[in-house]
Formats: sequence, structure tokens, C-alpha cells
Amino acid sequence: MSDGPVTHGAQLSIGEVLGLLLDEFPDVTISKIRFLESQGLIEPERTASGYRKFSDSEVERLRFILREQREHYLPLKVIRSRLAGDTSNDLERPELTPAHGLIEVPSAAAAGHPSARGRGARAVAAVREDASGSWSREDLLSALGVSAAVLQQIRAAGLVAPRMVGGVEIYDDSARAVAAAAARLLELGIDARHLKGFRHSAEREMTLYEQRVVPIMRQRNAGGRGDALDLLSRLERAGSALRDALVAASVKQHRDRA
Repeated sequence: MSDGPVTHGAQLSIGEVLGLLLDEFPDVTISKIRFLESQGLIEPERTASGYRKFSDSEVERLRFILREQREHYLPLKVIRSRLAGDTSNDLERPELTPAHGLIEVPSAAAAGHPSARGRGARAVAAVREDASGSWSREDLLSALGVSAAVLQQIRAAGLVAPRMVGGVEIYDDSARAVAAAAARLLELGIDARHLKGFRHSAEREMTLYEQRVVPIMRQRNAGGRGDALDLLSRLERAGSALRDALVAASVKQHRDRA
């Protein structure tokens, strides 16, 4: 189905996805992609820093949504129903395999059948075999030493979001790192409602970086994408250093006044 280049097995940032889509959809923006996510039409994963990461299938899903809007003027409600039950050739359905961290989830009806009851455990086992950085909910709670209520607070703040495999919640290493840091803040008395501020801050920071990176990705030359990714890495390191320095300076002021 796809007319644009998609790197198989890649996990792309929202800026990289925008770069892939611009040729076919010149009016698409990062805000548009985020809006489609807020409406539940796409579900990118999140890194430890809260950044969106898109799989090949999510990129193809985005292409399908944007084409339906452009060519058929369909409302999102109709597109959502087509995504849920589409059997035409308009939407490419990549093979779901454990090697890509994607396993087909049985339907609600099929899940109740005796032959399907063992599939959840087998799916999780497959993920553990092929992706050592995958954690079930129970494993994550055990590793972090926190209660289910604490994890729910972290999820409610939008800091982590599991993928569902055979009806089981699966978290990656990035989610584990985020959850561990957030749990520590909760333990130290930070109110759960303030955790969202950390996510919003990370998103604003990433938006600022994208303003520098995306124009480079739009350049039609072989080294453009590599240059953009290199710049993004340098921006991330510089931003992290500035953030740490500012917090340290603020803490020093409090210590000096004590």
C-alpha cells in the first residue's frame, strides 16, 4: 500500500514520521498527528523521556487515515470503525510476529473459547523470548517494588502506556525506567497530579527540537536524515545538561538560604 519509504523494524520519532509523510501529505503537521493520537486512532509507544515512537504499522495506519480524510472526506468516527474492521486492500496489515514485538490479540469473542485461553500466556512467553526488554505487569510491579495502585497513578498521569499482548499488559524497558523514576517521586511525597507536568515539559522540549530537526529532514539529499538524527541527539544531550544545571542552581539557592 505504502508509496513512501518506511524502514522496516524502525521505531520513528514524531518528527521522522512527519518527514516521511510530507511528500504525500504536505499539509500534515505534528499537531495533526498528536490530535489523531488524542482521538485514539493511533497509539505510538513512549520512550523513557516521554517521546512518541512509531512502528511501521503505525506509520501505515497514519497514511490510511490521512488518505481517507483527503480522498473521501470521511469523519474520524467512520475512519475509526473502518480501522477496527477493515478487510479491504486499502489498509495494509503487516504480519504480526514476536520478532517485531507485535502479536495478534484475540478478539473478545475468541478469547472466551477454551482453545484460546492459553494464548495469552504463550504470547507473553514469546515476547519474553524475543524481546528481553519486555515486562509483564506483575514482573514490573515486582521489579519496582510498588503496588498496583502506584502503577495506576503513573499510568493515569500519562507517563507510561503498556501494549496489550494476548490480553496481558506488556511494558518495555523505557516504560520501566519512567515508572521507576516516577515511583521514586511519589515515594518522596510528590503528588501524583504533578507528574503530568514532567511529561508536558518533555513534550514542549521535544517540540522545540523538532523545529530545528524537521526542516533538515525535508531536504532532498542522502545525508539529510542522518544529519537530522545526529542533531537531535546533540540537542537532547544539550537540553539534558541545561535542565540538570538549572535544577542544581535552584537547589543551591535553597541550600544557601538554609
